[in-house]
Amino acid sequence: MRLSDWRRHAPHRESMTAKVLAVVEPVLSAMGAERDPECWAAWGDDPSVRYVVFAPTEAGLVVVNVRVNNPGEGPRASAKLVRWPRVQLGELAIETSAGRRLLSFQVEGQILRGVDAEADQVSAFALWLMASSDGRPVFGPGSARGRTRARVPRAGGSTSSSTRSAKAPVKPATRTGAKAGSTPSRRATG
Repeated sequence: MRLSDWRRHAPHRESMTAKVLAVVEPVLSAMGAERDPECWAAWGDDPSVRYVVFAPTEAGLVVVNVRVNNPGEGPRASAKLVRWPRVQLGELAIETSAGRRLLSFQVEGQILRGVDAEADQVSAFALWLMASSDGRPVFGPGSARGRTRARVPRAGGSTSSSTRSAKAPVKPATRTGAKAGSTPSRRATG
C-alpha cells in the first residue's frame, strides 16, 4: 500500500494527519524512498502515540519510527536505512481454521499480523521483502502479478529494471617476469 493509502486506513485519526506526514515524508525521501512510497505501517499497541513505517528502497529497508505528538514539540520521526543483507526477517507463518486465515511475519523486531484479506497484504509485503533481501526480482505488493515488475535490488547494487553497462575489455594475463611482447614458451611434447 502507498503511504497516502495508509493515511485513509489509519486506526486513529491523529496518526497520519498532514502535520505528522510533514515530518515523515522528508525523512523517507532523504533515505531514498520515492515521493509516495510503497510501505507498511506497523501500528503497534497505541497508534495515537507511536508507530513504525517500513519502506523498501533500492539500497535497503527504511525503518521510520513515528511519534505522533511529543509534548511541547509536536510530531517527530526518526529513521534508519538497513542495507538488504542486514535486514532482519522472521518466518512467514499462516494458520487456517473454518475458512479464516491468520498470518504473522516479523521484520526488524516488529510483528506484522493479518487476518483474511489483510493476511494476503501482509504475505505480499513479506514475500517482497524476502525477495529483495535475497536480490531476486519480484512483483511489488501493489502491482498485478504478471504485468509490472517492482524495482528490486540485486547483488552488486544494480536493479532488475536498470540497464547493464557495457563491460570493459578484458586484458590478457601476463606472466610474472615475462618481457613485454614476448610469447610464452611451449613445452616440448614427445
